[in-house]
Amino acid sequence: MLGNFAYSNPTKLYFGEDSLCYLNEELPKYGKTVQLIYGGGSIKKNGIYEQVITLLKANGKVIVEDSGVMPNPTVEKLMEGIQIARENQVDFLLAVGGGSCCDYAKAVSVSVHCDENPWEKYYIRFEEPACPIVPVGCVLTMVGTGSEMNGGSVITNHEQKRKIGHVFGDNVMPKFAVLNPKFTYTLPKGQMVAGIYDIFNHICEQYFSGQDDNTSDYISEALMKSVIHSSRIALQNSEDYEARSNIMWTATWALNTLIAKGKDTDWMVHMLGQSVGAYTDGTHGMTLSAVSMAYYRYICPYGLAKFCRFAVNVWQVEPKGKTDEQIASEGLSRMESWMKELGLVMNLSELGVTEEMLDGIADGTFLMEGGYKILTRDEVVDILKASM
Repeated sequence: MLGNFAYSNPTKLYFGEDSLCYLNEELPKYGKTVQLIYGGGSIKKNGIYEQVITLLKANGKVIVEDSGVMPNPTVEKLMEGIQIARENQVDFLLAVGGGSCCDYAKAVSVSVHCDENPWEKYYIRFEEPACPIVPVGCVLTMVGTGSEMNGGSVITNHEQKRKIGHVFGDNVMPKFAVLNPKFTYTLPKGQMVAGIYDIFNHICEQYFSGQDDNTSDYISEALMKSVIHSSRIALQNSEDYEARSNIMWTATWALNTLIAKGKDTDWMVHMLGQSVGAYTDGTHGMTLSAVSMAYYRYICPYGLAKFCRFAVNVWQVEPKGKTDEQIASEGLSRMESWMKELGLVMNLSELGVTEEMLDGIADGTFLMEGGYKILTRDEVVDILKASM
C-alpha cells in the first residue's frame, strides 16, 4: 500500500543532442561571476570545456575555474572550493562532469555563506542550511548518480575514514541540468559500467523495501528492465545513441525521488559501499557491486515474496514447479550473471579490502531501518566477510 508523502522536484532538465544551447536561456537568470567546476580535465580533451566556456563568455560571465574534483570529493577539496567562491564572490556554480562534480557543487553551495564547519554541520549532525545558498547548475558528462536532479551530496573524510551523504531539500537541488547523451561517449568502459550498476542499485534500494505492490514498484521494474537491455547494447557499442540516451534518462528517474514515494526505501548497500569507499577510495558503483550479492542473498528470506516478484518480472524466471526460495535464488543468480557480464567488481578483495579493515568498515556503516531486515553490527561484519 502507499504511505503518505509529499512530492516536489524543482530541477529543470534539458535533454538531447542540442541541450547545451539552453545554457543561453538559463545563465542570464543568475549573477555575473560563475564558478566553473570540473574534474581531471577530460572535458578539455573531448571539447565540452570549450563549448561551455564559449557560452559563458557569450552571456557576459566572469569565469572562475575550480578544477580537480576527484571521483570521491574530499573535505579538503570542499574547503578549497568554498575559499574560491568566497574570494571571488561567486554568484553561481556550474558543475560540468559526473555525479561527483554535482555532489561537490551542492556541498559548496550550502557552505559558502555558512559560518560553521560544513563537515560537522551537514555530514555529522545532518542539519539543513540556515544561510544563503549559492545556486547550482549541472552539465552532465557521466551518468549513474542521479545527482543532477536530487539534493544528494556525498563527501569523503579520509582522516576520519568516513564517506557520508547528506540529502538536502528542494532549495539545494540544481536549478537546471543539461543532459546530452553524446557527452558520455568518451567515458572509459569501467566508468560506464560502474555508472550503470549505480543506476540499477538505486532502483533496487527503493524496490526492496516496505509498502510493496504499489505504483512505484511497477515503475521500478520497467526502469530495471530498461537498464539491463540498454546496458547490453552499450557494452557492444558505446556510441549507440538510443542505448546511451535511455541509460542517461533512466539514471535520472532512478534517483530523482519519484520512485521512493510511498516506500520506506532501503539504502544498506549504499551504506556498506560508502564505508568501503572511505577505506579504499574505490569507484562508487564498484563498491556497490562488491557487496550487493552478499547483502541481497542475506535479506532475501525476509522479503521472499518481493524477491520472487523481482525474479519473475525483471529476470523472466519461469516459476512453474519451483518453490519460492528457488525462484528468488534463480533471480539473484541471473542478476549476478548480468553483473559479471558487465565486468563489475564482484568482491571486496578486488578493491584492496583486507580482513583487518572489516571492523573499521562495519563501524563506519550507518544501519538503516527501511529494509526487510534491520541489520546488527555483527550481521554487517558477516555480510562484509561474505563479500570478500
